[in-house]
Amino acid sequence: MTQHPNWPRRLLFIALAAILVAALLIYRFRSTSFQWHVFLTTFYRVNWLWLAISIFLMLLTYVGRALRWEVMLRPLSRKLSLLKLTYDTVIGFTAVVLLGRPGEVVRPYLISVNAGVPFSSQMAAWVLERMLDLLIVLLLFGFGLTRIPAHGLSLGPGLRWVLGAGGYLVTFIGAACVLFLVLFRNFSGPVRRRLLSALGFLPPKHFERAEQMLTAFAKGVESTRDPVFLLLLVAYTAIEWAIIVGSYYTLFRSFPVTSGFQINDVIVFLGFVAFGSIVQIPGIGGGIQVVSIVVLTEIYNLPLEAATGVAIFIWIITFVVVVPFGLLCAFHQGINWSKLKHLPQDVPL
Repeated sequence: MTQHPNWPRRLLFIALAAILVAALLIYRFRSTSFQWHVFLTTFYRVNWLWLAISIFLMLLTYVGRALRWEVMLRPLSRKLSLLKLTYDTVIGFTAVVLLGRPGEVVRPYLISVNAGVPFSSQMAAWVLERMLDLLIVLLLFGFGLTRIPAHGLSLGPGLRWVLGAGGYLVTFIGAACVLFLVLFRNFSGPVRRRLLSALGFLPPKHFERAEQMLTAFAKGVESTRDPVFLLLLVAYTAIEWAIIVGSYYTLFRSFPVTSGFQINDVIVFLGFVAFGSIVQIPGIGGGIQVVSIVVLTEIYNLPLEAATGVAIFIWIITFVVVVPFGLLCAFHQGINWSKLKHLPQDVPL
């Protein structure tokens, strides 16, 4: 019989974590008098229609991810139905919320089992997916950098550091990602041999693992060698992020304090939040909640209380809203969560 963890207890932990995050944010950005009525008004005055549209669009992004992953399966001559890939995608993101970092391998594992392909090949597809998303994040952040002078604001030290280092970091990371993809796409054999030669100092066990990962990644990049597949990957990535922008836009329309945001404002916000979640801000920390508050208060001059309320909703829409659907999909599939929790140790590459 399939074992299931105590989900009510786990969900209670998530709710308590949300409350703790809110308390920490309020403490970190406290002013002389935190106006609780302004904070609570953020929740009272939500436009539920716009919020429902935002949730729908965010859930739709998981279908987009499944479509993109289907393209990366094609070079392996394997095919899964879109429904099955969507199930695995939703369960994978739910695992990240409930299990933390160990949950990252759940989606590649489930797809590899259902498609009958090596797990390493799907980890390679996961890396390729991350690189494509990272390139979009860098583009959004670069757009945000170009829009900041138009606001004419005196920014705080944390955000000034991000802006000062961000331009150089965006250029370096973007160039490295493109170069890495181009080299593996066109010269996978020589590049793989050169990298393995440079890693010769590793112990045999780690060297073998690195060799398997590089071989798998080379196979994963095969989907970009066909111009049609490459076009599909780029198109699905662009569509997915357009839907994410739409989800954030409708989310901001849900709150009176942000209902005046235009598409440009949403793109600027999303670029800073997505990039700031990757790069820790000295003296402030990281995480989507903190970065959201920094951007909303320092760039768009929202009151701290309203920004805190909006940041909580952003966290829920971005991460938590998928959990109920992931649990339903897992129940339908008869997933053994106890096994999934130990995947990083149990699954060979």
